[in-house]
Amino acid sequence: MLRRVAVICALMSIALHIGAVLATPAPPTRMIIVAIADKAEALPTAGSTPRGYAGLPNYSGSDRVIAAAKRLARDYDLREVSAWTIDALHFRCILFAIPENADRAALFARLQGDDRVRLAQPLQDFRTLTAPATSASRTYNDPYVGLQHGFSTIGADQAQRWTRGEGIRVAVIDTGIDATHPDLVGRIAVQSDFAVDAPEVPERDRHGTEVAGVIAAVANNALGIAGVAPGTRIYSYRACWPVAVDAEPARCDTFTLAQGLAAAIASGARVINLSLGGPSDPLLAKLTTYALEHGTIVVGAVPSDHRMDGFPVNVPGVIAVTDAGEPSTGATALAAPGRDILTLEPGGHYDYASGSSLATAHVSGAIALLLGLDSHLDARTAFSLLSASVHVSGASINVCRAALVLGRETGECR
Repeated sequence: MLRRVAVICALMSIALHIGAVLATPAPPTRMIIVAIADKAEALPTAGSTPRGYAGLPNYSGSDRVIAAAKRLARDYDLREVSAWTIDALHFRCILFAIPENADRAALFARLQGDDRVRLAQPLQDFRTLTAPATSASRTYNDPYVGLQHGFSTIGADQAQRWTRGEGIRVAVIDTGIDATHPDLVGRIAVQSDFAVDAPEVPERDRHGTEVAGVIAAVANNALGIAGVAPGTRIYSYRACWPVAVDAEPARCDTFTLAQGLAAAIASGARVINLSLGGPSDPLLAKLTTYALEHGTIVVGAVPSDHRMDGFPVNVPGVIAVTDAGEPSTGATALAAPGRDILTLEPGGHYDYASGSSLATAHVSGAIALLLGLDSHLDARTAFSLLSASVHVSGASINVCRAALVLGRETGECR
């Protein structure tokens, strides 16, 4: 059981750098993460990070834990690349490069049997979950709102009679977001960058901009579209980067996602949106469990193969979301629109996108609306309300019906 702590100090100032790191980083397959017990001291506020593992902060930690890390490096012939303290878990995490000729499986077996080691795992890859696109009862002046079938399908237009999610903090751990988009003006509260070796070019951060648009695009500004919860504040944590220039799909890894999760927890976000997926990951699971135990609602995308054994949907308590246009995964996941969703693109543009990433954003927005009605809502209740709003198995959630079941409003829903 993780011990409760008052403050998450996982992310720090970029002013502290590693003293001795080789200029050329090891390939990701030669990177591992090792955690040892540590009780962190008070540390500076989180900030952006420069490019590359070598530029990431090497937070001070205690003299004891720094010495222990050095001994581990010596004993196993490892090279420390970076390190950071996760105060919530009382962990000092070290990113090590292993020798070219090392047997990684044998190394893990030895590390996992070492009493000094709390966790040892590979640096793993994750992907955002989009696919190529195939092509209101309330009056809105946003010119494209009539094309937002997902917005109307989940009853967001009707639910906005009662709530717009005002003041609810939603953390989007993804690529970056184009905060200059006219339909996001005033919606982005924080932008922090933890992506590795990725150029800081907003036009290339499509996926995060698409997700943020579904959740929080400004309503009734006579521009573009309306977000599901346009009163929310988006906390953007850039932990993923495009797989190619101007590409929609993006990748992330354990190192960047752990920092993004810790920052989201520290921000006090009520909702964390994870429109991505990958293998089961012990460190990310521990951070997600900590968030859930402390009242954060975590929403994750189900991959296109519908497997539920990978991060984040394999973590108990995470609300898993699938595209309503795909075969049902049963009672373990909610369904929401994820096909041909009109949303925002960097540079002030609009376009259609598809995939469970967009379905997940619809659910995150819907939960923000419900939190606007009941700020004490927890993940289990949110899931139950949205699950009960579905009248046909495998069909999309309806946040308007969920709001009525919550018992705070009266009216009718489609």
